[in-house]
Amino acid sequence: MCTSVYVASIEGSTGKSAIALGVLDALSRRVERVGVFRPIVRNDQATARGERDYVLDLLIAHEAVTLDYDECTGVTYDDVHADPVAALDTIVERYHRVAEQCDAVVVVGSDYTDVATPTELSYNARIAANLSSPVLLVLNGKDRTPTDLVTLADITTAAITANHATLFALVANRVTLPDPGEVVAALATDAVPAYAIPYDPLLSAPSVADLMPAVDGTLVSGDPALLDREVLGLLVAGMTMPNVLDRLFDDAVVVTAGDRPEVVLGVLMAHVSANFPQVSAIVLNGGIELPVQVARLLEGIGATLPIVATDLLTQETSAALTSVRGRLTASSPRKIAAALGLFAQHVDGVALLDRLDVSRTTAVTPLMFEHQLVDDASGRRRHIVLPEGEEERILRAADLLLRRGVAELTLLGDPIRISAQAAGIGVDVSAATLLDPRTSDLTERFAEEYYQRRKHRGLERDDALTRVRDESYFGTLMVELGLADGMVSGSVHTTAHTIRPALEVVRTVPGVSVVSSVFFMCLENQVLVYGDCAVNPDPTAEQLADIAISSAATAAAFGIEPRVAMLSYSTGSSGAGSDVEKVSAATALVRDRAPDLLVEGPIQYDAAIDPAVARTKLPDSQVAGRATVFIFPDLNTGNNTYKAVQRSAGAVAIGPVLQGLRKPVNDLSRGATVRDIVNTVAITAIQAQQMTQQMTQQMKETPA
Repeated sequence: MCTSVYVASIEGSTGKSAIALGVLDALSRRVERVGVFRPIVRNDQATARGERDYVLDLLIAHEAVTLDYDECTGVTYDDVHADPVAALDTIVERYHRVAEQCDAVVVVGSDYTDVATPTELSYNARIAANLSSPVLLVLNGKDRTPTDLVTLADITTAAITANHATLFALVANRVTLPDPGEVVAALATDAVPAYAIPYDPLLSAPSVADLMPAVDGTLVSGDPALLDREVLGLLVAGMTMPNVLDRLFDDAVVVTAGDRPEVVLGVLMAHVSANFPQVSAIVLNGGIELPVQVARLLEGIGATLPIVATDLLTQETSAALTSVRGRLTASSPRKIAAALGLFAQHVDGVALLDRLDVSRTTAVTPLMFEHQLVDDASGRRRHIVLPEGEEERILRAADLLLRRGVAELTLLGDPIRISAQAAGIGVDVSAATLLDPRTSDLTERFAEEYYQRRKHRGLERDDALTRVRDESYFGTLMVELGLADGMVSGSVHTTAHTIRPALEVVRTVPGVSVVSSVFFMCLENQVLVYGDCAVNPDPTAEQLADIAISSAATAAAFGIEPRVAMLSYSTGSSGAGSDVEKVSAATALVRDRAPDLLVEGPIQYDAAIDPAVARTKLPDSQVAGRATVFIFPDLNTGNNTYKAVQRSAGAVAIGPVLQGLRKPVNDLSRGATVRDIVNTVAITAIQAQQMTQQMTQQMKETPA
């Protein structure tokens, strides 16, 4: 049976789309197939003009949804006006087509942009009743008291009940009271839980692109990709430049005339400075163009901040810009991150889904695994240092990580260049710490520490100072000395550049002879662990045993029950040769050192993964056909296999994740995407959490 929930409201402008997105995201953590359904969409004329339903576009853009736009729609307002009964029949029929393909469906009610007869609230309740979808009611809490909201809830509940639908939860959204808990206390009952989400102006802020039509504006300079940046306020720059600078604020649009080039240049310089806020755009009003020399200067320096020109005068421009209200759309990554963060913080998603009776699937999809990584990292935030702070992908990932509260971050590099690069690509890393290893107050301390640790190798003090000015060494020493909990590098640097400082400074866990790596291979409905596919070219039997034990521990730490397959071209005693003997010896060492670990080897890949083959080749094995951890005999085999599976099976490969070090340091591939970086930082944070736990446990067990 498909579970569904009907997200409804009693009026427009409640932020219902943000709540629907939060519910959808929560469902994607628990079931494999999540669908979206919009019973009523815009009229036929709007559709003919290419104006799609922006709420539906937002929800189907979520990675968990595989259905297309047309599959997820019911009828138009015109259909409801013409024949409400026939429209309801069509809605039910089209909903069931979606439900047949999904484990859970989020149904999003109408938006009160076209009030009809019967009233929208009653009609939405009738739809919910006919779809057997319990109603999650969203109320607008902006500038309302708890008493106001209780009155609204009572009116709505009566209408829902009268139309035979069921209210199962209330969310007061955009609450402006200092203590949202007052709203929860007033609304919640034993039968219906309530939640309150504080008002965040970002979620209703327009983008620069939204503002341009209001003033009939034209982009005269800057990067069109930055038109999606949100605007949180207006600054009319009618004063002198120093006073303008004093009044700048983040995400402002600065309005000035084209004959004030000193304002334009001053705002542009402040925008890329580490000492001033980042603005969203400049609007040149009055139909006055910038001087040719200034336009040429902007082109020459590659200024990316959007500069928009309008013929309107100052008062007209200001009135037009302030009248525009923004929406949460699929092209608003900052808003999406903020909406999901607020929902996760203020709504108990687990309890909500439990009330819906959504059973957790036994399968683990790539998206579910990635969600779990972010959730676990966010639960107990750790401090991660990123040595490649001037790299664009790192900055984009940092923006996402900070907005979702995954980790505290330090970015290494020249703070001026980092700030300028961030401003240039429209991301916000102001919540991160920026450090330059060449000028930091920590550099001398790190140099002395490194010298003391390496002087027995003939290292001179001057050489130590030179070495720690390198970002990888500086970041590694931050981790070793407790100024950061973990490090992630490698999007620009080589693997050797990342690992060498860790081997010299952090060193390996006692009893482990080798640093190795694993990839989490996220297949369609399960996650496997592959090791070692990135570090050791030809490990010995002893090293292979270390890799197997470390990989099993890594798997267990991330919720994967370790059943270890020691891979070879031979299963059992079916083949012979030095390579098989190495795997046999490594398997014996694993059994001796970790007797409780389920391990099988030598074993071929097909016997390890396929139950049918396992029944033929190793019928009595507890691992064959059920392996979750695959240990490759050498780097050549492992690296090629993980890439073959990644490309041919469409698997998501997360890693490499380094293991065997005393503190977490992880390497990125130089082709890492922003998503890869986010996942790796989350993994590093979780490793740091677990190492802290282990250290605390050891201290408790050690006699005083």
